[in-house]
Amino acid sequence: QVQLVESGGGLVQAGGSLTLSCAVSGLSIGSLIMAWFRQAPGKEREFVGAITWGGGRTDAADAVKGRFTISRDNALNTVYLKMNSLKSEDTAVYYCAADKTLTLPIGREMNSYDYWGQGTQVTVSS
Repeated sequence: QVQLVESGGGLVQAGGSLTLSCAVSGLSIGSLIMAWFRQAPGKEREFVGAITWGGGRTDAADAVKGRFTISRDNALNTVYLKMNSLKSEDTAVYYCAADKTLTLPIGREMNSYDYWGQGTQVTVSS
């Protein structure tokens, strides 16, 4: 059984930083494209960023480019989302997702991903 478990969410002031983790069990992330999505209240879930299985390629949404960084530790089977210069509009539930098909380009749509975590809340106070 594949499980993705996010952690690291919380309350942070605007301008601050937070790092989210996504621990994967049941499957090696070395064979996955890993992504982060987020969903704010009343809005659709949106793509934040992704990283390929070897970490050689990344993609990020324009709204977070230059502020958020995705990385992975295949030995720990964990993916990270480092968020800097947080803004109130970054407030959302953040979800980790995995694509097992190993196809490029990196997908930005929800239906590109096969497995999902339960989400972790990030709240940025202004």
